[in-house]
Amino acid sequence: MVDTRDLLPLTIDIAREAGELARRRRTEGVAIAATKSTIADIVTEADREVEQLIRGRLARARPGDGFLGEESGAEVGSSGVTWVVDPSDGTVNYAYGIPHYAVSVAAVTGAPEPGSWTAEVGVVFAPESGELFHAARGAGAWLGERRLHVEEPGPAGALVGVGFGYDPATRPGDLDRLTRAFPLARDVRRAGSAALDLAYVAAGRLDAYFERGLHPWDHAAGGLLVLEAGGMLGGQPGGHPGRPMTVAAAPGLFARLIEVVYR
Repeated sequence: MVDTRDLLPLTIDIAREAGELARRRRTEGVAIAATKSTIADIVTEADREVEQLIRGRLARARPGDGFLGEESGAEVGSSGVTWVVDPSDGTVNYAYGIPHYAVSVAAVTGAPEPGSWTAEVGVVFAPESGELFHAARGAGAWLGERRLHVEEPGPAGALVGVGFGYDPATRPGDLDRLTRAFPLARDVRRAGSAALDLAYVAAGRLDAYFERGLHPWDHAAGGLLVLEAGGMLGGQPGGHPGRPMTVAAAPGLFARLIEVVYR
């Protein structure tokens, strides 16, 4: 049995340290290290450095745990706990100097796959604003000392967060999906960080969010925030968040959004 009271303080401490490193490196200038899925899908030298900091801290504090990171891949552990890490969610924002990016750190038990794991703790830290969102299974979602709750949209419709993939071939489908969702929306936001979009759903700053193409590290921490704030999280495959689709919303909106997104 995992005691989240042990895991959460460590997660918060590491996320803060990692975020401060990312912020410092941003003030020093950003160097693009490589591209990934497409030429627009970048990784910076700071991404790699921040992930190595997180990985090193965890290896010293909990040497038996596994690790699944965006930049350095997977390592199987012996404890049953795996850390799922995105060192800078919103890398393009980060590279352009847009302050909307975050460090995302989650601890999960079970197989390190969204359909199989149980998220135990999750932290999303936005270094530029200093906001730290955190959740532990069964203990609620929080922004600092304020407990978070999802919000149902009012008569004017939902404020919906969206994201688009880097591959130009997928964008017509993304736009078609967004068009189908517009009757539910008062407006849409495309901010560029899945982790923060999910945290904003938990905080009631967005009523819903959906995006195709997310990896486990994009939604591991933010997804727990949504669930612990009373929201619903799903997608594909098999009703779980994943590469084909991730959807988060307040309960009264979730089924309607799923219907138009999946149609």
